[in-house]
Amino acid sequence: MTPNRMIAVFGAYGHTGRFVVSELRKGGWTPILSGRDAGKLDKLGETYAGLDIRAASTDSPTSLDRALEGAAAVINCAGPFVDTAPALIEAALRARIHYLDVTAEQQAVLAAFERFDARAREAGIVVVPAMAFYGGLADLLATTAMGDWAEADEISVAYALDSWRPTLGTRLTGQRNTGPRFVFSKNKLEVLADPPRHSWTFPAPFGVQEMTGLCLSEIITISSHLRAPEVHASMNLAPIGDLHDQATPPPTAADESGRSPQIFLVEVRARKGFAERRAWASGRDIYAITAPIVVEAAQRAVTGFTKRHGVAAAGEACDAREVLDALCPAHLALDLG
Repeated sequence: MTPNRMIAVFGAYGHTGRFVVSELRKGGWTPILSGRDAGKLDKLGETYAGLDIRAASTDSPTSLDRALEGAAAVINCAGPFVDTAPALIEAALRARIHYLDVTAEQQAVLAAFERFDARAREAGIVVVPAMAFYGGLADLLATTAMGDWAEADEISVAYALDSWRPTLGTRLTGQRNTGPRFVFSKNKLEVLADPPRHSWTFPAPFGVQEMTGLCLSEIITISSHLRAPEVHASMNLAPIGDLHDQATPPPTAADESGRSPQIFLVEVRARKGFAERRAWASGRDIYAITAPIVVEAAQRAVTGFTKRHGVAAAGEACDAREVLDALCPAHLALDLG
């Protein structure tokens, strides 16, 4: 059977949402342009003539139901996700369609697992939070690095960015995201009061970097399905400084694709006793890379190539190695050890 090719994009006019709309069209999918701001949607519609434009409010279930009508899945690109994700997941459950989002917020991911797993299984849909640069990419790398290991002693994620020019959405989410920051230690989530610092030796071009602890969605996703009593993440100091500096400008396009010149490298190490396995990925623009990651997962959900229903992390919902391979070489350079 030919699958339904319509996928709703909520927050389609945002910085990341525009990349997602473009990536869907490249793959032959038909995006439904949706979001809370009707004016911005109409302006985006001028670029994409012929696509359905459906404004909706997360405070109005009826408007969300109209926005998702006829879609096979919805990709939520509108933060803060602690506010938007519950309403969109509820709408996806009513419509019995797959839900994916691009959040880096720990609280939003925790809420998805705690509130919606049983109902998503019953509805026969997959809900994949944090299928993005943060959360999803590290989860795919960690799942691949673990390979045939049933468990590890520790999983460590390290991010190196040459800079970080945050979008307005990132700024607004940071202001809203005031909950506790978690690491996974001694087989449970623990609040991290004072992020530790350490050094990490990355492959070229980053080399040795001073790092600080990072508490984003990969802590929740990795610990939800991979067995390791310790799961930690960290980032080099330069991009953290950029993020905290209110004078740092938003990203600007460096070519016709819209991608910025920012470069990144994500490395995952899984340790078991004296044995260690590594996997890393590098590329350009942490916002742009989110689009092919979440679109790859969405098309797998719609065509029946996910591993189970319910709320699932990236590497639990999809075959991690297959997804990473599909992203190469157009979007990522990989070393999977």
